[in-house]
Amino acid sequence: MLNNTLSFYPGPSKVYPQVLPLLQEAYLRGILSLNHRSREFTAINIEAITALKQSLYIPDDYGVYFVSSATECWEIIAQSFTEKASTHLYNGAFGEKWYNYAKRLKPESRAFTFDVNEEIDIKALVNDEVICLTQNETSNGTAVSMDAVRKIREENPESIIAIDATSSMAGIELDFELADIWYASVQKCFGLPAGMAILICSPKAINKAEDINENKHYNSFTNIHANGLKWQTTHTPNTLNIYLMSRLIPELPEIEVTDEIIKERADDWYNFIDSLNGIKLLVGNKETRSKTVIAVEAETDTLEYIKSEARDNNILLGRGYGQWLHHSFRIANFPAIDDDEITILKDFLTGVTKNL
Repeated sequence: MLNNTLSFYPGPSKVYPQVLPLLQEAYLRGILSLNHRSREFTAINIEAITALKQSLYIPDDYGVYFVSSATECWEIIAQSFTEKASTHLYNGAFGEKWYNYAKRLKPESRAFTFDVNEEIDIKALVNDEVICLTQNETSNGTAVSMDAVRKIREENPESIIAIDATSSMAGIELDFELADIWYASVQKCFGLPAGMAILICSPKAINKAEDINENKHYNSFTNIHANGLKWQTTHTPNTLNIYLMSRLIPELPEIEVTDEIIKERADDWYNFIDSLNGIKLLVGNKETRSKTVIAVEAETDTLEYIKSEARDNNILLGRGYGQWLHHSFRIANFPAIDDDEITILKDFLTGVTKNL
């Protein structure tokens, strides 16, 4: 991808412009060569986790850990937090992938699916051991509201609730106290390079993992937590991304401010797409639409035409995913994308759809 390409791909997506000088700073300070057991790394790790907790309003008693990816979090949750089975509620490709992976490790795991225009159904849940849901489904531009998560928490007080917030964490405000495990990769709303994920665990989740005491793997949570108590990791981590986070997060607005901006932009995007010819919103129900990933539906020929024209204009759109691969595209509404870039894309879409 050329440097002058505007990326609206929903991950890996555009990184914040502040990353460039911070990359140089990391090199000049020798951060890239740090021993991950050193005092210097420990200090950076503390700074990154402290900044995350302050900026995203993560409760003080929740643990924050750095792992390789959201995909690795599927494995950690199945290995270390699930004795017998997890229950998965999903309406898209990434929720389904999480379920399929968990079922390979815990065969008794079960799934409940729902439509993109349906709100999540909690009636089938009866204090299941581990309840897993994708708060923001990147494949189809849907989201589960905090009110729905709150109802799940109220109706299932004994369950461990695990949430994939990969495409929403650091973009919208999340009420972390409503669930026990949250995770997200950093290449989306965090505006950082790909290659790291954040795992957030409540005291309840930590206690359950310690009771299960699964310790057969390098990424068993008991090992992750034991190292986390020393502000370290089980393995040589993505030191660069941890450093970038420690320096970037304090420069950004707190999540309450970002949340307001992202939600206002999302409303503008939905109203704008509704006004265009030849394309329409994939998700018709306003209550189930994502604020950070805008999914647009079109006929296959129209879709290919728009994507081709976008490439010719140095604009990278997100292709469709899963069952929506051939008749949708996606637009990232992430914090690192600025207003001028959004204006360029809107002008392009206005022009390209005029004669459809």
